Amino acid sequence: MYPDDRVLVGVITRKKDLKLAHDHGWYRVPQSKMPRGVHAEYVAFFLSSRVAGKPDSGIYYYARRDGVELAYRRDLLPDEANHPRADEVYYQVQLADWREKVPPILNPTRRTVAFIYTTWDRFVHAREIKDLYSAADYYVDRIYHALRNRGLSAVERYWDAERRETGAGAHLRILCEHGAFTASTEQMVGDLFLEDGAADDAILAKIRDEITRRGGPVMISLPLD
Repeated sequence: MYPDDRVLVGVITRKKDLKLAHDHGWYRVPQSKMPRGVHAEYVAFFLSSRVAGKPDSGIYYYARRDGVELAYRRDLLPDEANHPRADEVYYQVQLADWREKVPPILNPTRRTVAFIYTTWDRFVHAREIKDLYSAADYYVDRIYHALRNRGLSAVERYWDAERRETGAGAHLRILCEHGAFTASTEQMVGDLFLEDGAADDAILAKIRDEITRRGGPVMISLPLD
């Protein structure tokens, strides 16, 4: 375990999926959510309070990533062959060395949690979900959710911990009818600079203007499970 090892935090909202991860040693990730692949040394699991059997939702377990394969959802979950996303492709992430996270990483502010990329050093010291984010990650995440809340689904989020794959720090990629553009926390990277000191409304207005200039957003719907 090294400080810059990558940790992918995934969400489990069903006891069935927790059993598959714990007892059978695999976890599924929609390929459309991570088109560049699953690049992490460890996978951690954010559980709803119901699944965790605890008063609070949070990260209660983690495991080492032991391999990745591609499979259709219908083949991973044959008893759910009629699911609307049965024909979509998922990563089947193989797990090893299942461990309990002590103490767990809780979510007292009830922030929205989907997939999070973080580093091992942040993960082992974190006590709350917010501790997993770098300053740049936190800012990009805030803008990302603001765009999603305004109905923009065609936006992809990249984390500081993905720098080895992307060559850049935290940033957003927005898909438009006349081509995608990048909004980055690094001034010399991408098409639009996400200046941390700027007001969110000003940044969002710049992003909206650029989306309009590029013909409007691509309308897509990304699966969650």
